[in-house]
Amino acid sequence: MQTDSPIVILDEAKAWDLLAGQQLGRLAVQSDLGIDVFPVNFTVDGESIIFRTADGAKLTDLHSHPKVSFEVDAWSEHSGFSVVAKGNAEPVTNLVDIARIEALRLKPWVPTVKTTFVRIFVTEISARKFIFGPDPIAKYR
Repeated sequence: MQTDSPIVILDEAKAWDLLAGQQLGRLAVQSDLGIDVFPVNFTVDGESIIFRTADGAKLTDLHSHPKVSFEVDAWSEHSGFSVVAKGNAEPVTNLVDIARIEALRLKPWVPTVKTTFVRIFVTEISARKFIFGPDPIAKYR
């Protein structure tokens, strides 16, 4: 029996470190028709996630359904990780907050006008590391 698991649960501090080291994540939002997933570039601000968006489906969905999930991952030849954050998203409307967030230099990746900053107030975060290796079932084939 193998005692070393190829899946390692990471602590909250490591989850935040891994999240802060990434630039692209996936935002899962409830819509009236189901769940939509949007790729967004983002930054970490304290224990919250900030991204920019334009008027449209994503912003409309967030107004109706502010509870969201956010995921990032990365991998190399030998290992990978996944971070999942859950929380409540809301547009940033305070001008002082907007000015401070603009100093974080979060710029759109595509040449579109995205005038709304959205903050995800994270209520739960988890991370797992994956150690890659051979398929354990292959030896039984």
